[in-house]
Order: sequence, then structure tokens, then C-alpha cells
Amino acid sequence: MLRKFFTAVGEYILLLGKSIQKPQKMGVFWKLLMREINDLGVNSFGLVIFTSIFVGAVVAIQMFNNFDASSFPIPPAFVGYATKAVLILEFAPTIISLILAGKVGSYIASSIGTMRVSEQIDALDIMGVNSQNFLVFPKIIACIIFNPLLIAISIVFGIWGGYIAGILTGNWTTNDYITGIQMYMPNLFIYYAFIKTAVFAFIIATVPSYFGYNVKGGSLEVGRASTQAVVWTMVFIIISELILTQLILS
Repeated sequence: MLRKFFTAVGEYILLLGKSIQKPQKMGVFWKLLMREINDLGVNSFGLVIFTSIFVGAVVAIQMFNNFDASSFPIPPAFVGYATKAVLILEFAPTIISLILAGKVGSYIASSIGTMRVSEQIDALDIMGVNSQNFLVFPKIIACIIFNPLLIAISIVFGIWGGYIAGILTGNWTTNDYITGIQMYMPNLFIYYAFIKTAVFAFIIATVPSYFGYNVKGGSLEVGRASTQAVVWTMVFIIISELILTQLILS
């Protein structure tokens, strides 16, 4: 079991080494990059916005209930501040990345895996094309470029969801909520959120690519590889978050 794990780690590192190289034809690379940005990023807009609005509303309501039940009087404005802090520190970069790991990761693993079992990757290798660079590198760049934008959108719509919750429930006023949002927050929290996002984006692009590229068998194995890719991507995201939290916030 341990030997199998280290073999997989070695294969993953070799895949990265061949992937992160200068593309052989920049014109082809830019076309692939634009396609990956659309497939991996633009197509995730709806899911990110929908999830962020409702979770932002839930977070705001939970914060209000916790403050209301406290034995110490807490100003209603802190509902807005706490909602913003939770969204920036934890929800937007981590939870949205886990959701993207499921959506984007399964797509990457299945698309590359299908090319492997249909021998399209073998054809690229025979033609002298660096198949790892051709298939994986555009996905890495697309995720690193677009995922921070998705996280920024998630933060904005999550805060808006909390604002809507206040209007619908009447538990806090609009002025109190806006005052809370405008409260000072250390810039380190923002840097922390987007550093995490960049690392998670790299994981989301590369781990599923590894599983898809090394598929052996037929369509059934492609499905299994997609499932494994999503699971391991989520595991690595959680582990890397622990490490980054200790390094940046400690």
C-alpha cells in the first residue's frame, strides 16, 4: 500500500515536470487556454453565485442567532462584520473550492481519461507532441487565473445574501449590516484567502489530470478514475488548508 502511494506521488511529480514547460506552439496554447477558461471557469458562474447567496444568508442568520443568545450585548452591526469574516476566511476560498473540485475535477479526469482509453493521447505522443503539456498546462493556467475571480464573486454575493436575509427577516437593519461590512479587517485575511485559492486551483487542475492521464482500461475505469480524482482532490485541499493556515495566520 505504501509502495503504491509513493509510486503515485512519483508519477504525479513526473507529470507536473512534463506539463509545466513552455508550450511548443503558443498559438495553439492560447486557443486551448481560452477553451479551458470557458469550460472550467465561466461554466461554474451559476453554481458559485447560487451557492454563495444562500450560504451567505444562512451564515448571517446564524451569526444573529448566536449574538442574540449571548449573555453579553453585541451590537447588530457585528452580524455584517462576522458574515464578511467567515466568507473571506473560510467559506468562499475553501467551500467553493471543494465544490469546484467536484464539478471541475470530475470533468478534467473524465475528459482526459476518455482521451486515454480512446488512444488519442497515444496519437499525440506518436506525433511528437508533449501530451502532458498540451492537455494539463492550459488547465493549470486557466484555474489559477479564473478561480480567484470566482472566489471574489462568491464573497460579494455571499455578503449580498446576508443583506437579503436581513431584509426578509427584519432581524437587523440595513444600516447596521452595511456598518458591519465596513468595519476594519486586516489585509492579511484577504491575502490569506487568495493565496489559498491559488493553491487550491493548482490542486484542482493537476490531481484530476493525473488520474485521468493514467487511466487503464475502458469507460468503467474512466468513471472510477473520476471518482478517485474528486476524493483525492478534496483530501489534498483540506490538508493544504491546514498547512497554509499554520504558515500564514500563526
